[in-house]
Amino acid sequence: MKINCSEYRQTMLLLSLRNRLQGEHLAAAERRQLEEEIRRLESALALDD
Repeated sequence: MKINCSEYRQTMLLLSLRNRLQGEHLAAAERRQLEEEIRRLESALALDD
């Protein structure tokens, strides 16, 4: 599987957001914001199957 620089960047961002969501005590609003950004990235990378 070949990915371009943009896809790599999005994948790394997705991983960091997932880690942040699991590892921190977040306010509800911040948690929702992270979850929305994760869904957006998964959709962009076609991972939301």
